Amino acid sequence: MKISTRGRYSVRYMIELSRVPEGGFSSLKDLASRQEIPFKYIESIVPPLVKNGLIESRHGKGGGYRITKDPSEYTIGEILRVTEGDLSPVACLSCGETVCSRKADCPTLGMWMEFKELINSYFDSKKLSDFVINRELF
Repeated sequence: MKISTRGRYSVRYMIELSRVPEGGFSSLKDLASRQEIPFKYIESIVPPLVKNGLIESRHGKGGGYRITKDPSEYTIGEILRVTEGDLSPVACLSCGETVCSRKADCPTLGMWMEFKELINSYFDSKKLSDFVINRELF
C-alpha cells in the first residue's frame, strides 16, 4: 500500500487548517501557499473533505474554510480514508472489490487482514492535534 500525493497533501492541508484561530476561516490560496501545495491540487482535495463533514466553507468577505471540530477529534486515518479510500494493503480486502475466488483457501489472507488492521490502527491512533504546534500562528 502506498499513500498517494493526494493523501499526503490532505493531511498537510488539515494540519495547516487546524492552525487557523478557533472559529476563523482561511482561504484556499493562503493555505496552499503556506504549504507549497499547488492551488489546483488543493481544489481537488477540498470537496471530499467538505462532503464528509471534516471541514466547512463560507463564501464572501472573511470566508474560506475551517475545520468543523477540535483537532484532537480528527484522526489521520479518517482523513486518509476520505481522500485515499480504503487503506487495504491488497485488493481482495478493499471495499467494493469482487470477492476473490480463492478466499476460502488462501493461506495468506489472515496475514493481510492483520496487516490491514495494523495500518488502520496506526493511522487511527494519530490525532490531527499531534501535529498542530500552535493554533495562533496567523
